[in-house]
Amino acid sequence: RGVPAPTRAQWRNAAIMGLLLMLLGNGMVNLAETSVSSGMAAVAVASAPLWMGIFSAMRGDKPTQREWIGLGIGFIGVVWLNADSSLSASKLGMVALFVATLAWSFGSIWSRGKDLPSPFMSSAAQMLCGGVAMCVVGFGIGERFHGVPTMQGLAAFAYLIVFGSIIGFSAYIWLLHHVRPTLVSSYAYINPAIAVALGAWLAGERFGTHELMAMGVILLGVVAITLAKAKKAKPA
Repeated sequence: RGVPAPTRAQWRNAAIMGLLLMLLGNGMVNLAETSVSSGMAAVAVASAPLWMGIFSAMRGDKPTQREWIGLGIGFIGVVWLNADSSLSASKLGMVALFVATLAWSFGSIWSRGKDLPSPFMSSAAQMLCGGVAMCVVGFGIGERFHGVPTMQGLAAFAYLIVFGSIIGFSAYIWLLHHVRPTLVSSYAYINPAIAVALGAWLAGERFGTHELMAMGVILLGVVAITLAKAKKAKPA
């Protein structure tokens, strides 16, 4: 599309982002989910908005009181949503989840104001750098391809490329530089609710009053964050 290639400084910043978000963020979650339950992983990842609020405050961009309330409500909703699931975890898995959440949150806030290319080029550069790092680590610990993936596996991979990476991750990078951190972080509250709804729709998983009430609490938290952001932006 004619977008200029990243400069050397932009590649450096993209590489740091790739290490923090891809290798330590997504990579540690992948490692953790070999020994922790999905419910525990969802709760741990849902703490990212709280950490982003803390790191943002340390940089001088303090969330408002209403934003903190919204963050708290959303986190309670995610915990409630996963209350009936198994919350088992190994010590290594919990450490990996903690590192992943801190790395993703810190990297997201660190990137604000940094010299980075346009959102699509930035997300591409970050995923390239992070992907190379993950391949190196995976090769170093002995991971190998043991066969050709199935057509179902390849279709899932293609879906993640388009919707997870090109659309989802690029949208996240764009939002990091255009809206307040607390509003960006609300994705971590919405994702579990969408996952539960899709599980009920596509996989026939249980979906009852408990899930509906928890999703209502999550929605209340996201609405509180959105309204707090709108009220603060109005005087400006």
